[in-house]
Amino acid sequence: MKKPIFISLSPNTQKDDIILALKLIFRPWLWKKNENTKRKLEEKLKTYFNVKYVIFFNAGRSALMAILNCLNFKKNSEIIVPSFTCNALLNPIIWQNLNPVFVDCEKETLNYKIEEIEKNITKKTRAIVVQHTFGLPENIDEISKICKKYNLVLIEDCAHALGANFNKKKIGTIGDISFFSFGRDKIISSVFGGAVITNNDLLGKKLIDYEKKLDFPSYFWIFQQLLHPILINYLIIPLYNFFEIGRYLLIFLQKINILSKSVYKKEKEGEKVKYFPKKFPNALLLLLENQFNKLEKYNLHRQKIADFYYDNLKDLDILLPKNQEGRIYLKFPLLFNKETKEILKLARKEKIFLDDGWRDSPIVPPDVNLQSVNYIKGKCKNAEEISKKILNLPTHINIKIEDAKIITDFLKKICSLK
Repeated sequence: MKKPIFISLSPNTQKDDIILALKLIFRPWLWKKNENTKRKLEEKLKTYFNVKYVIFFNAGRSALMAILNCLNFKKNSEIIVPSFTCNALLNPIIWQNLNPVFVDCEKETLNYKIEEIEKNITKKTRAIVVQHTFGLPENIDEISKICKKYNLVLIEDCAHALGANFNKKKIGTIGDISFFSFGRDKIISSVFGGAVITNNDLLGKKLIDYEKKLDFPSYFWIFQQLLHPILINYLIIPLYNFFEIGRYLLIFLQKINILSKSVYKKEKEGEKVKYFPKKFPNALLLLLENQFNKLEKYNLHRQKIADFYYDNLKDLDILLPKNQEGRIYLKFPLLFNKETKEILKLARKEKIFLDDGWRDSPIVPPDVNLQSVNYIKGKCKNAEEISKKILNLPTHINIKIEDAKIITDFLKKICSLK
């Protein structure tokens, strides 16, 4: 029976991560507060990025909520945002009574069409968010010039790009302030988690004060996250081989609230949920520390898999991702000259599960209510086309060269040559 191949479902977790989660399940006294764990990991990240301030939160969107609260922009101020993005970036802006202004992206990079940014700046514009989509660094030097010209705050969204570099500078250290996500399918994962880094003393101190006033998530919420890597790896994935029972079991466990979703249903309608913002609990900090210690190994592996894809897909009639120095590969995005919905169905029949949710809409997940994030259809034509024609390939640590070969052989079989 063929072993299934996945792009999602806690892709980073290895045996040591699962054992750690299992141990923590039975030690609830370690779940919430432990200043030693937090300080230790803060120091690791301060050293890694050479920054003054690292502040942890329970999610990337909690981190962005904290940033926007501390920036204290006036109501209805405008924030320039990318068009091919996730509602987890947009909701915190809207919840702060600010307005996201969408700028279209390039097909080759999936990042901003930089010449379009200035056209969207008004008297109400206060900041620009750069996303570094799927680990490709944005041309942040050019955007920095625009920010200085108009006196705007440059916020780096580094959710896809931990470990990437632009002109030898670490992504996350170039803007005025940056945030990271450690969600279940990010570069390193603690199921949920986020952090803010900055060298700005005023913002750094405000963020520390903001975080101190937050509550910890509930014990049950922490329990859900600890269960996630255990159940996914020891129950859900093994059962995918049996008529996709694992898929239906996952849906069931999420429906009865044993496992949490990465994006809650209410968030897809723009509603603020009670889970954010919160402190980052000790149990998830311990999961994150274990993953952070493997960051270099993970990114080297992603590069190795990406190189294999480049070598084996270069003759097909598809647009490969820009192979830029300093990039990392959270995913390996392909752009076809037709919609990819049918390709995903064919792949699924071969037990290759490539639907990661980054498709079918310029704002993902694909079932997000676009009105809730103030997106008007037709505003960003490239992003809308990309969302229909994109297919992301996995690069994570649990994808071996043998798996990558199965994927590329499948694509060669169904695609035409250039």
